[in-house]
Amino acid sequence: MAAKLFDDMARDYDRHRKRVIPCFTHFYRMVVEMIPYSPADGLEVLDLGAGTGLVSAFVLGAFPGAAVVDIDVSEKMIEKARERFAGNGRVRFCIMDYSQSLPEGRYHAVVSGMSVHHLEDGDKRRLFHRIFDVLHPGGVFINADLVRGPTANSEALYQEKWRKHLAGSGLSERTLGAIFSRMAFDKPATLDDQLGWLREAGFSDVDCCYKHFNFSVYSGRKQPHEAVSRPSEV
Repeated sequence: MAAKLFDDMARDYDRHRKRVIPCFTHFYRMVVEMIPYSPADGLEVLDLGAGTGLVSAFVLGAFPGAAVVDIDVSEKMIEKARERFAGNGRVRFCIMDYSQSLPEGRYHAVVSGMSVHHLEDGDKRRLFHRIFDVLHPGGVFINADLVRGPTANSEALYQEKWRKHLAGSGLSERTLGAIFSRMAFDKPATLDDQLGWLREAGFSDVDCCYKHFNFSVYSGRKQPHEAVSRPSEV
């Protein structure tokens, strides 16, 4: 179901992003701002649910020497990413379900944009443990994603604000209908829960660096030394 859902939206994904996300520029740029390395560093970066390569493009714009692995379950999304990065040998592509496993290797940064909220909460928690394991000591995980409001009232406000923005976005009724249909598959967790799951997985310096209603950018860092005490994977 997930692959088909994202295959269907691949063609127009980039064109619609700026209209769908009210805080688009700040939201995606904050991912880059939170990467604790120098632009000249030769980073290894893993982009989860990379889609058309939107987050990867922001990363490479700030870190031109980085090597990025784009992973997504949708073949058509990866096709769009291949088109975006045609001729760039620093980007590799992997069609796989990151909720089940991650590519082999170690990374200085694992990033994701508007993807993890599609997982069930148990899968999110297990994913955070796997991300921790593939990071180099000192590496960072940064997620720009949807979160659920901490209360029913706050969630209702988040949804009201987002739908009001969409209504004034200029998108066609057909496109809005498709967006609202896809939203039925969203499974966002509260920000507090996700920050707690990062700590549970062993991350330190866990923080939310940006939030606009239900759009949040949060991160966690793996300590520079390997000897990190943490509970067993859930």
